[in-house]
Parts: sequence; structure tokens; C-alpha cells
Amino acid sequence: MEKWMVAAKKADFEKWAKEFHISPVVARILRNRDLTDEESIRAFLYGERKDCHSPHLMKDMDKAADAVLEAIAEGVHIRVIGDYDVDGICSSFILTKGIRLLGGQADTAIPHRIHDGYGLNDHLIEVAKQDNVGLIVTCDNGIAAAAQIALANQYGIKVVVTDHHEVPFQNVTEEDGSIRRVELLPPAYAVVDPKQEACRYPFPGICGGVVAYKLIQLLEEKTGSSALKESMQELLEFAALATVCDVMELKGENRILVKEGLKALRNSSNQGLRALMEVNKIEPEKCNVYHLGFVIGPCLNATGRLDTAVRALELLMSTDHAEAMCAARELKELNDARKDLTLKGVEEAERYIREHGVERDKVMIVFLPGLHESLAGIVAGRIREKYNHPVFLLTKGEEGVKGSGRSIEGFHMYESMTAVRECFTRFGGHAMAAGLSMEEERVEEFREKINAVCTLSEDDFVPRVHIDVPMPIEYAGEELARELELLEPFGVGNSRPLFAQKNLTFVSAYRMGARGNFARFQVRTAEGHRASLVYFGDLEKFGRFLEEKFGPGTEEALYAGRASVSLSVVYQLGLNTYKGSTQVQLTMQHYC
Repeated sequence: MEKWMVAAKKADFEKWAKEFHISPVVARILRNRDLTDEESIRAFLYGERKDCHSPHLMKDMDKAADAVLEAIAEGVHIRVIGDYDVDGICSSFILTKGIRLLGGQADTAIPHRIHDGYGLNDHLIEVAKQDNVGLIVTCDNGIAAAAQIALANQYGIKVVVTDHHEVPFQNVTEEDGSIRRVELLPPAYAVVDPKQEACRYPFPGICGGVVAYKLIQLLEEKTGSSALKESMQELLEFAALATVCDVMELKGENRILVKEGLKALRNSSNQGLRALMEVNKIEPEKCNVYHLGFVIGPCLNATGRLDTAVRALELLMSTDHAEAMCAARELKELNDARKDLTLKGVEEAERYIREHGVERDKVMIVFLPGLHESLAGIVAGRIREKYNHPVFLLTKGEEGVKGSGRSIEGFHMYESMTAVRECFTRFGGHAMAAGLSMEEERVEEFREKINAVCTLSEDDFVPRVHIDVPMPIEYAGEELARELELLEPFGVGNSRPLFAQKNLTFVSAYRMGARGNFARFQVRTAEGHRASLVYFGDLEKFGRFLEEKFGPGTEEALYAGRASVSLSVVYQLGLNTYKGSTQVQLTMQHYC
């Protein structure tokens, strides 16, 4: 069951259409993206890197940059400590390369997912002490590592935190009974995180890679380094990749950075990225958000899941084509293995849900002790997509239980976990995703308590389909399809526009794809206009829907060209180029 909702936000669409030389349809879509004035529309359509916010606006950013420059000048050993996901790998690359280009003695440490866990830990601090590290710069982690940073301080190691995760906090009860939220900032020399309350950065929804990029941007500004200036385009590619893979909203400067980063990627000089595109048969000039999020990103992620993310970083640092190709092939093989393990994990999770009655819970807790802990986040995401509930996927690690959570709109995962923090030995994250460690005997307690603090209603679990414009398919032509390209790149926060039409008559269909798991439908409007719709969704589910709604034999009749069934559909409009020929393509997304 879905709830279809038509956006009804108002504006002077005709005025916007004339001013920006767009159709009223596109003007309406822009308003649906919460753009309300000409300045924001201009930035959305034509924004460039110069329109992004200054790094100076981020709290402690200048202090962090000065600490790095001082360490470089004094020949101090600098260690960048990142994370094992794509954002952490990209952040590590950006900082390490940027500091080295300024002559800094910099190396990188990325925690091992199994042996170290997420972010800073005591072991990494002890190793840094042994290696005579004088400055640690974290990226995509550190905001929740107060104890570890305190240990570094004891050893005389200066720490600069660059992160983007939610700041840990505790609620303090005042004398009058009111509740005051108090941030628990780590005792670092500088803490750069746009999520902290005292930070006045205008757009806090950036990833760790962008925070790192901003730091290097500031270093380039302060030093005037020509080497660093020449590398900023390459570093932008990694900021864009991190933004997409960490599922940041493609709004504001995120949209600009990804748009400009994709342009740079199509002519990338980075041997590692070029090798990844080559082994995955991606034509560089056609590289888009999909390729970043679902092809390149997973290959980098696979190393941190099944091996060590250091291999991914070494690939990105590679300057030899043959060496990069060899490493890229290994990463692709790891990712292919990860795909198979993920499918098995999803099957096990669904079996657990059925056997333990988990579908009755608002927040679904799935405990699979035998699942490789590196797959918990992916499997949690798949279960969340199917059931539209917040999901925590728990596995058995070397020391107790580890888990990853994926949320839905209306359930702030990190804040909800903070309310039951006594269940965990460690946790962190943000609104839509989180990670945790806990003792096995507290799993059932966690299930009970997290559901007790959940305020979601049954209506919140009904998937919502937000329709931009109800529009007859006869208006969905090539001119509008090309105009929609102005709105790219599409992704979270800037989804591909959805259109809808009622009462389309489906008259015939044929299967497509090597396995026959896609379809093309011939449809007719009430006015007699004919068109074709392609569908890349679950054909078996669609077939069951037809049989239930119109009776047995309907699906067979449709593929035999003998059907005449009326459906309302939600569709997307685009262009498809095949063998040099470009045609309009209407893609069915939902039906009823």
C-alpha cells in the first residue's frame, strides 16, 4: 500500500518560466524542491564552485588550518585517521594528498572494521605515540572520541577533529524541571564539525569528505600553493564521490559540488578512479550519480567490508596505470563477492523477521550472529526499503554485538539511541543511519526500550509517493525531457521528477533484458494517444497485482496483446540513447 501525494506548493510559475527561460512545468518542480525566490533558483540552475560557502564560516576551521601549517613548518609527523567507508576513504585521500603537496610529513591510518571498529580507539593512539606522531587529523570521525583524544593529549599529541556526524549530548534537568541539552565535545585542539551548536556554517548537511575538502581549500588560500591549486579539481572529484556515497541531500552546495565534481570526473587524472571506471565498463564522459553510488562507491566499500580499506586508499594514491588496473580488478572481485553475501544476508534477515514476529514492532531489531558484521548496514538498508520501518541489524563481533541502523523519515536514529544509551557500550551516527556496540545479553532490552521511545504511528509506515505534476503522457515529449536535464544531478533531496496520469489502458507487453525481468508496455489514453512505458521493477509482483485486480489470466493476456486494463501510473520522463539513436523514454515507477 502506498499513499500518493501531489505537491501543491504555490508560486508565480509563469513569472519564473519567463525569467529563467523554462517551462511552467519545470518551474513547478523547482518550487517542489523548496526553492522560493529567484536567487535560490539561479543558484540551483547555474551555481558554480565560487557560489559555495567559505571555509572560514566553519567553527575552528582557521584554527585547524593553522595547526596543520605549523606542523608542516616544524616537520612534525602528521597522521590522518579516517574511516573504512567511502566517505572516510575519500576524506583520508583528500587530507593526506593535500598535506603532502604542501610538504607535510603525512601518512594515513584507517581503522580495520573487525579489529578496530569505527573511528579513533586507544590502539590507534598507542601506535601513533610509538611512531612519534605529533599531530593527528581525523576525518569522518572523532566527534565522539573524547576518551581517545584525552589519551592523545596525555601523550602530547595534538588532535584536530574534522567530522560531520551528530555531536554526542546529554539532557540535563534544571531546577525548574526543564530539560537542557548539553553537547559533549571532545577535548581536541580544534573541532571542525558543522553539526555543533556553536558553528554558524550556513549548510551543515555536508559529508566528511566535503569538510576535509574545505580544510584543504583553506590551506590553499593561506599558502597560495600552486601545486595545491592544481590539485583542487582532483580533490573535488573525491568530495563529490563521498557526498553521493554517504547519501547526503543534493541541495545547496552539495548539489554544486557533485555537479562540478562529475564534470571533473569525466576527465579525471586519478589513475585509481580511471581504473575503477574501466573495469566496470563505465564510459568516463557518461559517469553520473548512479555510477558513483552504485558502482564505484561499492567497489571502494567492499575493501573495508571484506578486507581492509587501506587497499582502496592505495588504489586511489596509485600513479601507475597497470598497478591501478590490477588493484581495481581485485576491488571489483571483492564487491562481486559482497553482492552474493548480501543476498544471503537479506534472505536470513527476512526469515528471522517471520520467525520472531519482528514485523509487529515499530523499530525492527534483527539479530543475525553469523552474518559478517561488515554487511550489517547494507542488509539493514534492504530491509528498511522493503518494510519502510527503522531497522537495526545486529551481528556478533569479536567483542560482543555490533550493529548498524537505517531509518525512515520521522525517526531520528541518533537522538532515539541517545534516549536508551545505557544499552550500548558505544554508538554514533545521525538522523538516518547509526552504528553501535553492545553486550549480547542486552539485545532484547534494546528491542523493548527503542520501541518504547519510538513515537511513529501506523500512518508513518505507509510509503509516500510525492508526485511533482499530474501530466498526461502526450505532453511528455523530447523538449521537456531535455529541459529536465537542467535539474541534474538527481539523488537524495533532488529526486528525478515524478509525473502521474490516471486511467491509462494497458493493451500489450513484452519482456526485455537477458533474463526477461523487465518489460515494455503499450498503453493508450482515453483520447486515443498511444505510447510505451518501460518498467524495471518487480514484474512478478506486478503480475500478481493484475491477477488480483482484474482476474486470473490477465497477465497472460497482456503479454499476448489481448488485454485492455485501466491503471493509474506514476512515471518518470527521460531520454534513452541506444546505438546512436536518442528517444523519449517513459519509465513506470508506481501503479494502482
